[in-house]
Amino acid sequence: MSSVASLASPFFGLIFLGFFCGKLLKYPEAGLQWMNFFIVYVALPGLFFKLIAAAPLDQLANWSFVAGTSLATGLAFSAAFAVGMLATRGDVREAAVQGVAGGYANVGYMGPGLTIAALGQAAIVPTALIFVFDTILLFTLVPFLMALGGKGEMNWGQTAWYVVKRVVTHPFNIATAVAVAAAYAHFEPPVALDTMLTFLKNAAAPCALFTMGVTVALRPVRRIPAETPALLCIKLLLHPLLAWVILSWIGNFSREWMFTAVLMASLPPALNVFVIANQYKTYVERASTAILLGTLASVATVTTLLILIAEDRIPYDLFP
Repeated sequence: MSSVASLASPFFGLIFLGFFCGKLLKYPEAGLQWMNFFIVYVALPGLFFKLIAAAPLDQLANWSFVAGTSLATGLAFSAAFAVGMLATRGDVREAAVQGVAGGYANVGYMGPGLTIAALGQAAIVPTALIFVFDTILLFTLVPFLMALGGKGEMNWGQTAWYVVKRVVTHPFNIATAVAVAAAYAHFEPPVALDTMLTFLKNAAAPCALFTMGVTVALRPVRRIPAETPALLCIKLLLHPLLAWVILSWIGNFSREWMFTAVLMASLPPALNVFVIANQYKTYVERASTAILLGTLASVATVTTLLILIAEDRIPYDLFP
């Protein structure tokens, strides 16, 4: 139990430290812009490159794992989208943001540090695969749903081109592609470059978690929407259960890969929920509320899951 507490406490502690500082100092949100740029465009891509480039190349083509985790994310998104359609009486754009809140875990800021700390180096490849393909799935679904729910006539060509640009130019996806190429070529960076990448790898998680806490602190919660509990149950409970059941049904995955998928799915809603809501000017305040409450609730749910995994109280394969 103490080892699990030692594992989980730093992750949630950095979030709450950022939250406390955000509430205490009241600096304007504009001050986070360079920090967010550093995290998204420099530190996390450096982390992904460092981890994936050293991974066995054959593991990166595990398409049955990709299919299983993507299906779990898609089903969680669909369930949350259905809740949103009921709650908003058919508002597709707001329901799309609610779908992201229920289906898109914090796989970038929290995922790599937590899964690797809990499950070791064997979690590197499945963590990267989940991030890349969950991002592709949701970056594809959301723009089409937003266009479908818009007031004007939907331009399928422009929307498709927008989706392609978002997926291809995402810094995490670029870093992953470069890392795969480096793994294929057995490229070893010069000592100076490797040291810099190590610095970025070590800085990524602390900076991301602290910034996440500050970002949430700067968005006050005025009310809790009626649909939020249902969305958080989907995100924190249903999503990991779906990943566990689907991958067990597919079969032939190691303990580390199975529990990496379950842990990644159990993480709270990503900050991208707010980014997407703000981008499309819909469901903005309620998206912030979902992130805050989801992060608070995940202290209990994720820590409980870590305890069950660490003490081998649950089987990694439901259908051995």
